Amino acid sequence: MKRQGIVALLLAACGTLTACGDGGPDSFLDRDTLRVGVRTDLPNIGSRQPDGTLAGLDVDVSREVARRLGKRVRIVPVRSDERERLLAADRIDLAPTYWALPDRKLRLMFAGPYLRTSLDILVRADETRIRRVQDLRGRRLCAVTAAGAAEQVIEERRVPAVAVPAGTYDECVRMLRDRRVDAVSTNDVILAGIRAREGGWVRLLNAGFGERDIAIGLRRTDLAGCEAVNKAITRMYQDGTAARLMRKWFDGTGLNLSTVDVPQFEGCD
Repeated sequence: MKRQGIVALLLAACGTLTACGDGGPDSFLDRDTLRVGVRTDLPNIGSRQPDGTLAGLDVDVSREVARRLGKRVRIVPVRSDERERLLAADRIDLAPTYWALPDRKLRLMFAGPYLRTSLDILVRADETRIRRVQDLRGRRLCAVTAAGAAEQVIEERRVPAVAVPAGTYDECVRMLRDRRVDAVSTNDVILAGIRAREGGWVRLLNAGFGERDIAIGLRRTDLAGCEAVNKAITRMYQDGTAARLMRKWFDGTGLNLSTVDVPQFEGCD
């Protein structure tokens, strides 16, 4: 579906942002403050700054969504493996940088996606034997708990890498530096952020396999909230905000930013 068709469809769904739903059971639309769980281990997406605050693409996207919904925003630092629990416990309302995998759709609702990415591989700059995903056979691959990237290599691509568990991508980077793992695999935007922070001792392969759309997780019951977020994301693409934020955080990292098109929305269940 072309971008214009997606925009028209979503804009026709409701005349104003709040018209997408006036709240309802378990909807964040009934609150004044939007609580967004942002991961802290993703450079240029969500990471700690020297003053202790969080900054990155997901922080900016969260603020934009909240502004367009007429709400305040509270950024809640979270780990990847606790987001589903915090959503279910009503401690956060949204969780960006979430893969909308089929098994997760049984437990959560997903708005967007708001970003189209591919999986990629990060290695040390002196690594010459790993050039593509198949070269991970028998190699130690960092596996962040509940992130799902290593599983995509081992199970979906059927490449028998050796998964080495880690709690965060920061831990993966430390293990890569210490040669306890041979590679890290996840969304290209996550790896590009790590490359921007770490400098020349790491190298992004640009292997580009397995397209993965990044969505925003919500409680399974919040249909009205999901539709309102989709409307906000659409307008971010329509007015150029999405492209501006991508340039702000990923210009010079090697990602292709020449065209930032609205992803094809899957719709709220």
